[in-house]
Amino acid sequence: MIYELRTYSFPPGKMPAYLKLAEEVGSKIRGDDYGKREGSWVAEFGMLNQVWHLWSYPDLNERQRLRAELAKNDAWMREFVAEIRPLLAKQELRFLQSVRPMKPPADRGNVYELRIYRTKVGEARTFAGQLSDMMPVRERYSQNVGIWLTEAPQPNEVCHLWVYGDLNQRRDARAKLMADPDWLAFLPKAGPMLEEMHSTVLLPTAFSPMG
Repeated sequence: MIYELRTYSFPPGKMPAYLKLAEEVGSKIRGDDYGKREGSWVAEFGMLNQVWHLWSYPDLNERQRLRAELAKNDAWMREFVAEIRPLLAKQELRFLQSVRPMKPPADRGNVYELRIYRTKVGEARTFAGQLSDMMPVRERYSQNVGIWLTEAPQPNEVCHLWVYGDLNQRRDARAKLMADPDWLAFLPKAGPMLEEMHSTVLLPTAFSPMG
């Protein structure tokens, strides 16, 4: 399984038009016939005017085949792609390899936090493995949705996605975590492997499977 994390950035004021098209046109045309939509979110904190989509495919070859088929879909190209292109400022993508099985929440109305860590060269897999091993400790306070290694374009990167009922729960979970002796013992081992840490708080779109 390969995951694709797509980030769309918009000039101020353009994102609502994109979301309307994505919900009313793009999602209905595409469905899950050309890759499975795992989740779609808008950035609430971090870089604003961004939409994040997480897709899954059996492998890169199947992704390439499905993307080629999608490009042949006249309704997709004419009614959706042609309409959103003038709205977009930038598109970015990451190809992700799962470190542990993805675990979406069963309920809806949640807040998500995507944390992206750039590691020192050669340390990403070690860091991801150690973080995965710490999940029994970390999940005492909040649920992990997934941990991934970025295959491209940045090879020394680990992404992990968390779900909270609301921002107050996130605040309380983070406070309790930083008082947990098991977690505090982990931090000095993990810290030297990292170069940068980024966090984006995400809210589900109306058409997101993860709500």
